[in-house]
Amino acid sequence: MLVWSNQRECISVHIGQAGVQMGNSCWELYCLEHGFQPDGKIVSDGSMIDSSFGTFFSETGAGKYVPRAIFIDLEPTVVDEIRTGPYRQLYHPEQLISGKEDAANNYARGHYTIGKE
Repeated sequence: MLVWSNQRECISVHIGQAGVQMGNSCWELYCLEHGFQPDGKIVSDGSMIDSSFGTFFSETGAGKYVPRAIFIDLEPTVVDEIRTGPYRQLYHPEQLISGKEDAANNYARGHYTIGKE
């Protein structure tokens, strides 16, 4: 038996301060558009749910929906804003990656020292 699936997945990668901040705003908007609460659960009435949410979200065993996204920054402050913000329960902790200190807008420092860690 041959089963054909047209389902597609979109994985978002958000890097750096601007990328992480814009990505967080985008995922807040996606949640509003697709009917998800800040904790990843579907809005109870289900009126806003459509079939395209599977492209952007994956379902966990607990029935929670998690964005197909990853957030990366060397400086932890911006990623920590997501970890403590209103949508903190939306993301799995492994999706939020941060370093210990900033590269201070210096490519060489980020590439050869801080980024090597």
